[in-house]
Amino acid sequence: MSGKKICKRDRRRKSKGARRLLRLLLVALLLLLQACATAPPPAPPTPKGHPKPYRVYGTWYKPLPHARDFSQQGIASWYGQKFHGRKTSSGEVYNMYAMTAAHKTLPLGTWVRVRRLDSGKQIVVRVNDRGPFVHGRIIDLSYTAAKEMDMVGPGTARVEIVALGERRQTASGDAFVPMDYYNGAFTFQVGAFSSRVNAERLRAKLDLAFTNAHVTRYDRGDAVFYRVRVGRCNDLESAEKYEQHLASSGYPDAFIVAE
Repeated sequence: MSGKKICKRDRRRKSKGARRLLRLLLVALLLLLQACATAPPPAPPTPKGHPKPYRVYGTWYKPLPHARDFSQQGIASWYGQKFHGRKTSSGEVYNMYAMTAAHKTLPLGTWVRVRRLDSGKQIVVRVNDRGPFVHGRIIDLSYTAAKEMDMVGPGTARVEIVALGERRQTASGDAFVPMDYYNGAFTFQVGAFSSRVNAERLRAKLDLAFTNAHVTRYDRGDAVFYRVRVGRCNDLESAEKYEQHLASSGYPDAFIVAE
């Protein structure tokens, strides 16, 4: 075989190899570009000790490190039977008859006052879940909370929410306690009964030693309870001292309630 034919064949072989390599490089480049285009955005940085950001439907949410001075206005909605019995973001089982709510960024365990802007009707609920992830909505109420706000039928209502407090250590142990950070009206719950007679019996006993002993009726939806409460304070410092006084007086399970 002549040298010219060998050179031509080598050139053809090199040309094919070069084209093959070029195709492989183009494929690799396309795959890299596609991966970059579809990769989710990185999570926002998390300061040490702060709750971790989470991602829902492609959007990152950064939970607040605390709820102090938090207020917000917007649309409230509610969720019920479909989620009843399922775990919430806090790990608790969702109870549609409890006074709870879902919020995207408030610390789990925060108590908030929710007030309807059209009627002024208001309630206090505890945030134990994340949501709602519908544009324009700021809080998802439990069924019972929505019922007390007269919004089960309409489904939504324009509200203002104000953070009242968070999880803290009380004289009766670790508990979720609704409280204003600075001042407000506080009373103290000593017991709760399904029997009005038993509630009144405890109220009469408390009335001998404490002021403002009274019974409040609470309809949970599946049952009615009679809550026995005493005392009244106008600032948190006094309320904490009164709570300790109740504990040392034989009522260690008493806890502060924001009125």
